[in-house]
Amino acid sequence: MSALATGCVGVVALLLDLLLGEPRRAHPLVGFGRWAQWLATRLYRDSRLAGSLAWSLAVLPFVLAAASVQWLLWWWSPWAALAWAAVALYAAVGLRSLGEHAQAVAGALARADLAAARAAVGRIVSRDTGALDATQVAAAATESVLENGSDAVFAALFWGLLLGAPGAVLYRLANTLDAMWGYRTPRYLRFGWAAARIDDVLNWVPARLTALTYALLGATAAALRCWRGQAAAWKSPNAGPVMAAGAGALRVQLGGAAPYHGQWQPRPALGEGAPADADSVRRALWLVRGGAALWCALLIAAALLGSY
Repeated sequence: MSALATGCVGVVALLLDLLLGEPRRAHPLVGFGRWAQWLATRLYRDSRLAGSLAWSLAVLPFVLAAASVQWLLWWWSPWAALAWAAVALYAAVGLRSLGEHAQAVAGALARADLAAARAAVGRIVSRDTGALDATQVAAAATESVLENGSDAVFAALFWGLLLGAPGAVLYRLANTLDAMWGYRTPRYLRFGWAAARIDDVLNWVPARLTALTYALLGATAAALRCWRGQAAAWKSPNAGPVMAAGAGALRVQLGGAAPYHGQWQPRPALGEGAPADADSVRRALWLVRGGAALWCALLIAAALLGSY
Protein backbone atom coordinates (compact mmCIF):
# COMPACT_ATOMS: atom_id res chain seq x y z
CA MET A 1 0.00 0.00 0.00
CA SER A 2 1.12 3.57 -0.65
CA ALA A 3 1.62 5.90 2.29
CA LEU A 4 -1.58 7.78 1.41
CA ALA A 5 -3.59 4.56 1.19
CA THR A 6 -2.10 3.40 4.47
CA GLY A 7 -3.10 6.63 6.18
CA CYS A 8 -6.61 6.39 4.76
CA VAL A 9 -6.94 2.82 6.05
CA GLY A 10 -6.04 4.02 9.55
CA VAL A 11 -8.47 6.94 9.40
CA VAL A 12 -11.35 4.79 8.12
CA ALA A 13 -10.70 2.12 10.77
CA LEU A 14 -10.73 4.70 13.56
CA LEU A 15 -13.88 6.33 12.18
CA LEU A 16 -15.61 2.95 12.06
CA ASP A 17 -14.56 2.33 15.66
CA LEU A 18 -15.82 5.78 16.66
CA LEU A 19 -19.18 5.29 14.94
CA LEU A 20 -19.83 1.61 15.63
CA GLY A 21 -17.68 0.61 18.60
CA GLU A 22 -17.16 -3.06 19.30
CA PRO A 23 -19.83 -5.49 18.05
CA ARG A 24 -22.42 -6.05 20.76
CA ARG A 25 -23.37 -9.45 19.41
CA ALA A 26 -21.25 -12.18 17.84
CA HIS A 27 -17.95 -10.47 18.59
CA PRO A 28 -15.28 -12.31 16.55
CA LEU A 29 -12.90 -12.43 19.52
CA VAL A 30 -15.50 -14.29 21.57
CA GLY A 31 -15.63 -16.98 18.91
CA PHE A 32 -11.85 -17.03 18.70
CA GLY A 33 -11.61 -17.39 22.48
CA ARG A 34 -13.84 -20.44 22.37
CA TRP A 35 -11.75 -21.94 19.58
CA ALA A 36 -8.54 -21.30 21.51
CA GLN A 37 -10.00 -22.78 24.68
CA TRP A 38 -11.12 -25.89 22.77
CA LEU A 39 -7.58 -26.29 21.44
CA ALA A 40 -6.03 -25.78 24.86
CA THR A 41 -8.30 -28.40 26.39
CA ARG A 42 -7.19 -31.00 23.88
CA LEU A 43 -3.55 -30.07 23.32
CA TYR A 44 -2.51 -29.01 26.81
CA ARG A 45 0.78 -30.43 28.03
CA ASP A 46 3.15 -28.86 30.50
CA SER A 47 5.63 -28.00 27.75
CA ARG A 48 6.65 -25.14 25.51
CA LEU A 49 6.30 -27.32 22.42
CA ALA A 50 2.63 -28.06 23.13
CA GLY A 51 1.93 -24.39 23.76
CA SER A 52 3.70 -23.36 20.57
CA LEU A 53 1.70 -25.90 18.57
CA ALA A 54 -1.56 -24.72 20.13
CA TRP A 55 -0.67 -21.09 19.39
CA SER A 56 0.10 -21.89 15.77
CA LEU A 57 -3.12 -23.83 15.23
CA ALA A 58 -5.15 -21.10 16.93
CA VAL A 59 -3.72 -18.09 15.10
CA LEU A 60 -2.10 -18.97 11.78
CA PRO A 61 -5.20 -20.27 9.92
CA PHE A 62 -6.94 -16.93 10.47
CA VAL A 63 -3.86 -14.93 9.45
CA LEU A 64 -3.52 -16.99 6.26
CA ALA A 65 -7.22 -16.54 5.53
CA ALA A 66 -6.95 -12.76 5.99
CA ALA A 67 -3.89 -12.67 3.71
CA SER A 68 -5.64 -14.75 1.05
CA VAL A 69 -8.69 -12.49 1.04
CA GLN A 70 -6.50 -9.39 0.80
CA TRP A 71 -4.49 -10.86 -2.10
CA LEU A 72 -7.60 -11.93 -4.02
CA LEU A 73 -9.30 -8.57 -3.47
CA TRP A 74 -6.19 -6.72 -4.60
CA TRP A 75 -6.31 -8.54 -7.94
CA TRP A 76 -10.01 -7.74 -8.30
CA SER A 77 -9.95 -4.13 -7.05
CA PRO A 78 -7.34 -2.27 -4.98
CA TRP A 79 -10.18 -0.26 -3.45
CA ALA A 80 -11.82 -3.45 -2.21
CA ALA A 81 -8.50 -4.60 -0.74
CA LEU A 82 -8.14 -1.27 1.09
CA ALA A 83 -11.69 -1.55 2.40
CA TRP A 84 -10.93 -5.07 3.66
CA ALA A 85 -7.78 -3.83 5.41
CA ALA A 86 -9.76 -1.00 7.04
CA VAL A 87 -12.49 -3.35 8.27
CA ALA A 88 -9.95 -5.82 9.66
CA LEU A 89 -8.13 -3.00 11.43
CA TYR A 90 -11.42 -1.67 12.80
CA ALA A 91 -12.08 -5.10 14.30
CA ALA A 92 -8.64 -5.03 15.95
CA VAL A 93 -8.85 -1.51 17.42
CA GLY A 94 -10.66 -0.85 20.70
CA LEU A 95 -10.46 2.93 21.14
CA ARG A 96 -14.17 3.62 21.68
CA SER A 97 -14.54 0.71 24.09
CA LEU A 98 -11.53 1.94 26.05
CA GLY A 99 -13.09 5.39 26.25
CA GLU A 100 -16.42 4.04 27.45
CA HIS A 101 -14.79 2.09 30.26
CA ALA A 102 -12.56 5.00 31.26
CA GLN A 103 -15.41 7.51 31.29
CA ALA A 104 -17.47 5.21 33.50
CA VAL A 105 -14.71 5.21 36.12
CA ALA A 106 -14.03 8.94 35.83
CA GLY A 107 -17.72 9.79 36.07
CA ALA A 108 -18.22 7.69 39.19
CA LEU A 109 -15.14 9.24 40.83
CA ALA A 110 -16.36 12.74 39.97
CA ARG A 111 -19.68 11.93 41.70
CA ALA A 112 -17.77 10.54 44.70
CA ASP A 113 -19.53 7.20 44.14
CA LEU A 114 -16.71 4.91 45.23
CA ALA A 115 -18.76 1.71 44.93
CA ALA A 116 -19.64 2.46 41.30
CA ALA A 117 -16.03 3.48 40.56
CA ARG A 118 -14.75 0.22 42.00
CA ALA A 119 -17.23 -1.77 39.94
CA ALA A 120 -16.35 0.14 36.77
CA VAL A 121 -12.58 -0.20 37.18
CA GLY A 122 -13.01 -3.88 37.98
CA ARG A 123 -14.09 -4.38 34.36
CA ILE A 124 -10.72 -3.25 33.01
CA VAL A 125 -8.15 -4.36 35.63
CA SER A 126 -7.31 -7.71 37.21
CA ARG A 127 -6.56 -6.47 40.73
CA ASP A 128 -8.93 -6.72 43.71
CA THR A 129 -10.89 -3.49 43.42
CA GLY A 130 -12.91 -3.85 46.63
CA ALA A 131 -9.88 -2.84 48.69
CA LEU A 132 -9.09 0.33 46.70
CA ASP A 133 -9.74 3.88 47.86
CA ALA A 134 -10.68 6.65 45.41
CA THR A 135 -7.06 7.57 44.63
CA GLN A 136 -6.13 3.94 44.02
CA VAL A 137 -9.17 3.44 41.78
CA ALA A 138 -8.15 6.49 39.75
CA ALA A 139 -4.57 5.23 39.52
CA ALA A 140 -5.72 1.77 38.39
CA ALA A 141 -7.95 3.25 35.71
CA THR A 142 -5.24 5.65 34.51
CA GLU A 143 -2.72 2.80 34.29
CA SER A 144 -5.23 0.69 32.36
CA VAL A 145 -5.96 3.46 29.86
CA LEU A 146 -2.27 4.06 29.23
CA GLU A 147 -1.40 0.38 28.87
CA ASN A 148 -4.47 -0.55 26.84
CA GLY A 149 -3.88 2.48 24.68
CA SER A 150 -0.71 0.74 23.59
CA ASP A 151 -2.25 -2.74 23.27
CA ALA A 152 -5.72 -1.99 21.93
CA VAL A 153 -4.97 1.06 19.81
CA PHE A 154 -1.38 1.83 18.84
CA ALA A 155 -0.02 -1.70 18.44
CA ALA A 156 -3.10 -2.69 16.43
CA LEU A 157 -2.65 0.40 14.25
CA PHE A 158 1.06 -0.33 13.81
CA TRP A 159 0.60 -3.89 12.56
CA GLY A 160 -2.55 -3.13 10.59
CA LEU A 161 -0.92 -0.22 8.80
CA LEU A 162 2.32 -2.11 8.25
CA LEU A 163 0.91 -5.43 6.98
CA GLY A 164 -2.74 -4.73 6.23
CA ALA A 165 -5.47 -7.14 7.26
CA PRO A 166 -3.07 -10.04 8.04
CA GLY A 167 -1.10 -7.81 10.41
CA ALA A 168 -4.21 -6.62 12.22
CA VAL A 169 -5.49 -10.17 12.61
CA LEU A 170 -2.11 -11.51 13.71
CA TYR A 171 -1.68 -8.85 16.37
CA ARG A 172 -5.20 -8.99 17.80
CA LEU A 173 -5.29 -12.77 18.05
CA ALA A 174 -1.76 -12.98 19.49
CA ASN A 175 -2.66 -10.34 22.08
CA THR A 176 -5.83 -12.25 22.97
CA LEU A 177 -3.89 -15.49 23.49
CA ASP A 178 -1.42 -13.67 25.71
CA ALA A 179 -4.36 -12.59 27.87
CA MET A 180 -5.61 -16.19 27.96
CA TRP A 181 -2.39 -18.21 28.26
CA GLY A 182 0.42 -15.79 29.05
CA TYR A 183 0.28 -16.13 32.84
CA ARG A 184 3.24 -17.13 34.97
CA THR A 185 1.24 -19.72 36.88
CA PRO A 186 2.15 -23.40 37.32
CA ARG A 187 -0.35 -24.36 34.60
CA TYR A 188 0.70 -21.80 31.99
CA LEU A 189 4.37 -21.14 32.74
CA ARG A 190 5.49 -23.50 29.97
CA PHE A 191 2.32 -23.96 27.90
CA GLY A 192 1.80 -20.19 27.69
CA TRP A 193 5.45 -19.38 27.00
CA ALA A 194 4.98 -18.93 23.24
CA ALA A 195 1.88 -16.77 23.69
CA ALA A 196 3.69 -14.47 26.13
CA ARG A 197 6.92 -14.21 24.14
CA ILE A 198 5.24 -13.62 20.79
CA ASP A 199 3.10 -10.88 22.30
CA ASP A 200 6.24 -9.30 23.77
CA VAL A 201 7.92 -9.32 20.35
CA LEU A 202 4.89 -7.89 18.54
CA ASN A 203 4.54 -5.12 21.11
CA TRP A 204 8.20 -4.12 21.42
CA VAL A 205 8.29 -1.44 18.72
CA PRO A 206 4.67 -0.22 19.15
CA ALA A 207 5.14 0.16 22.91
CA ARG A 208 8.10 2.48 22.43
CA LEU A 209 6.32 4.45 19.74
CA THR A 210 3.39 4.76 22.16
CA ALA A 211 5.67 6.00 24.93
CA LEU A 212 7.14 8.57 22.54
CA THR A 213 3.64 9.62 21.49
CA TYR A 214 2.61 10.17 25.11
CA ALA A 215 5.77 12.17 25.70
CA LEU A 216 5.16 14.42 22.68
CA LEU A 217 1.55 15.13 23.67
CA GLY A 218 2.13 15.66 27.40
CA ALA A 219 4.82 16.98 29.70
CA THR A 220 7.67 15.90 27.43
CA ALA A 221 10.63 16.37 29.75
CA ALA A 222 8.91 14.61 32.65
CA ALA A 223 7.76 11.76 30.38
CA LEU A 224 11.26 11.15 29.05
CA ARG A 225 12.75 11.39 32.54
CA CYS A 226 10.30 8.84 33.96
CA TRP A 227 10.72 6.56 30.95
CA ARG A 228 14.48 6.59 31.36
CA GLY A 229 14.50 6.20 35.14
CA GLN A 230 11.48 4.00 35.93
CA ALA A 231 10.58 1.76 32.99
CA ALA A 232 13.27 -0.87 33.58
CA ALA A 233 11.97 -1.57 37.10
CA TRP A 234 8.56 -2.64 35.78
CA LYS A 235 8.08 -6.39 35.27
CA SER A 236 6.86 -6.08 31.69
CA PRO A 237 9.43 -4.95 29.10
CA ASN A 238 6.71 -3.19 27.11
CA ALA A 239 4.28 -1.93 29.75
CA GLY A 240 7.16 -0.30 31.63
CA PRO A 241 8.04 2.32 28.98
CA VAL A 242 4.39 2.94 28.13
CA MET A 243 3.20 3.48 31.70
CA ALA A 244 6.27 5.34 32.91
CA ALA A 245 6.21 7.75 29.96
CA GLY A 246 2.45 8.13 30.23
CA ALA A 247 2.57 8.86 33.95
CA GLY A 248 5.31 11.40 33.40
CA ALA A 249 3.41 13.00 30.51
CA LEU A 250 0.39 13.42 32.78
CA ARG A 251 2.52 14.51 35.77
CA VAL A 252 0.67 11.99 37.94
CA GLN A 253 1.75 9.35 40.47
CA LEU A 254 0.99 5.77 39.45
CA GLY A 255 2.31 2.31 40.32
CA GLY A 256 2.90 1.32 43.92
CA ALA A 257 1.45 -1.62 45.83
CA ALA A 258 -1.78 -3.17 44.52
CA PRO A 259 -4.00 -6.02 45.79
CA TYR A 260 -4.08 -9.28 43.85
CA HIS A 261 -5.78 -12.47 45.03
CA GLY A 262 -6.24 -11.12 48.54
CA GLN A 263 -2.67 -9.92 49.02
CA TRP A 264 -1.02 -6.55 48.46
CA GLN A 265 1.81 -6.96 45.97
CA PRO A 266 4.69 -4.47 45.79
CA ARG A 267 5.14 -2.64 42.50
CA PRO A 268 7.55 0.16 41.54
CA ALA A 269 6.38 3.76 41.62
CA LEU A 270 5.71 5.44 38.28
CA GLY A 271 5.46 9.06 37.27
CA GLU A 272 5.72 12.19 39.35
CA GLY A 273 3.51 15.00 40.52
CA ALA A 274 -0.02 14.83 41.93
CA PRO A 275 -1.95 11.71 43.02
CA ALA A 276 -4.36 10.25 40.48
CA ASP A 277 -7.96 11.43 40.35
CA ALA A 278 -10.89 11.49 37.92
CA ASP A 279 -9.17 14.13 35.82
CA SER A 280 -6.06 11.99 35.35
CA VAL A 281 -8.24 9.21 33.90
CA ARG A 282 -9.75 11.64 31.40
CA ARG A 283 -6.37 13.13 30.51
CA ALA A 284 -4.93 9.65 29.92
CA LEU A 285 -7.80 8.98 27.53
CA TRP A 286 -7.02 12.27 25.77
CA LEU A 287 -3.42 11.14 25.31
CA VAL A 288 -4.61 7.97 23.59
CA ARG A 289 -7.17 9.72 21.39
CA GLY A 290 -4.81 12.52 20.51
CA GLY A 291 -2.05 10.05 19.75
CA ALA A 292 -4.24 8.05 17.37
CA ALA A 293 -5.17 11.26 15.52
CA LEU A 294 -1.51 12.28 15.42
CA TRP A 295 -0.41 8.97 13.89
CA CYS A 296 -2.95 9.20 11.09
CA ALA A 297 -2.24 12.88 10.47
CA LEU A 298 1.49 12.20 10.19
CA LEU A 299 0.95 9.35 7.75
CA ILE A 300 -1.29 11.42 5.50
CA ALA A 301 0.98 14.47 5.70
CA ALA A 302 4.00 12.35 4.75
CA ALA A 303 2.09 10.87 1.81
CA LEU A 304 0.97 14.28 0.57
CA LEU A 305 4.48 15.72 0.87
CA GLY A 306 5.92 12.74 -0.95
CA SER A 307 3.53 13.24 -3.86
CA TYR A 308 4.99 16.65 -4.71
